[in-house]
Amino acid sequence: MTDFNIGKIAFGPAFKDFDKFFVGFDDQVTRMQKMHDDLTKNIPNYPPYNIRKNGENSYTIEMAVAGFGQNEIDIEIDGGKLIVKGNVASTEADTEDNFLFKGIATRAFTRAFAIDDQFEVKDAELFNGMLKIALDRLVPDQSKPKKVPVKSKGQKQFLTEDEKDALASKL
Repeated sequence: MTDFNIGKIAFGPAFKDFDKFFVGFDDQVTRMQKMHDDLTKNIPNYPPYNIRKNGENSYTIEMAVAGFGQNEIDIEIDGGKLIVKGNVASTEADTEDNFLFKGIATRAFTRAFAIDDQFEVKDAELFNGMLKIALDRLVPDQSKPKKVPVKSKGQKQFLTEDEKDALASKL
């Protein structure tokens, strides 16, 4: 089975003619399929999160991480994945003996997001139990749209009165 067939199976009939128009994208399709499989193996629902698009090249990931301190959250980018980990440091006062009822979860978590290679984490802030991670896409100058001037070999030129008289005298 070719890489494009894998893409067709994974993404449905919308990609049945994919290989007619896009040459050399088979590696990206395979990468997307592998990343999809890796990220959806065990989809956790903790902690809840939002992904907000702020502008054309700016995103914010918001995660509800109440009970976690700044030193208990790690954020890293590894191989096209943004990985957020939380580990609550337990203290001796938190032993099960001291609680009559324990309804607040202090479990560790790992949440991964697939991001493009062109993204960088601009800022990460923890405020009132919300972790906000600001992402910006870096667009290289060669990828930005640019104007190309159109030249003509025989450009139209307007003659001044002196040039016109000089040409007329040669005739």
